[in-house]
Amino acid sequence: MFCKKCGKEMPDDTKFCPVCGEPVNSVNLKDLGQGAVNAANSAFNDAENELRTAAQDVANGFSGNTGTYNANNGNNGGSYMGGRLKEDRSIWMYILLSIVTCGIYSLYFLYKLIQDVNIAMAGDGEETAGLVKYILLSVITCGIYGWYWQYCLGNRLANNAPRYGMNFQENGTTILLWTVLGSFLCGLGPIIAWSIIIKNTNAICAGYNRSNGL
Repeated sequence: MFCKKCGKEMPDDTKFCPVCGEPVNSVNLKDLGQGAVNAANSAFNDAENELRTAAQDVANGFSGNTGTYNANNGNNGGSYMGGRLKEDRSIWMYILLSIVTCGIYSLYFLYKLIQDVNIAMAGDGEETAGLVKYILLSVITCGIYGWYWQYCLGNRLANNAPRYGMNFQENGTTILLWTVLGSFLCGLGPIIAWSIIIKNTNAICAGYNRSNGL
């Protein structure tokens, strides 16, 4: 490696430059590279497990088994947990797998999210519209219904937060502003809006699981 001050070459384990005495904050490139490899492997494993969970849940729907499939447990690669709601959704996994599957995963993701919020917030006098209605009305209204759907869901999540001992600062208005006005910020607004929805949905589902001992 080289001294960042005088440019003198020196051994990798040097603490101070032998020429100018500059302290060396060395970075072990081998460790750095291995860390990147480990992070990539972890991301790929998470993606594979997520896809396996999606495929198994779809198969369960056809077979009549409504239990939630967990790809990380069980001797055969997975296990069923009846009634437990998913509380670890990730915006980045959603984007990655949607790209990999040409958008198919996004439909599954939305279907499961709607299912879980309707279970966790049952009894509040509202119901989040299902996937078919969401898609059809979004197409008919050129996407406007999708904004309205997000607005209603954002408000519903915020209104149900106290039910599980929480308080969300973001509501439907916050999500709508990020979706519409945030689109002018290099298109990042909708991603931020969805990240808020996912974060608050995870919190609500975690509250539901805790309150039901799941």
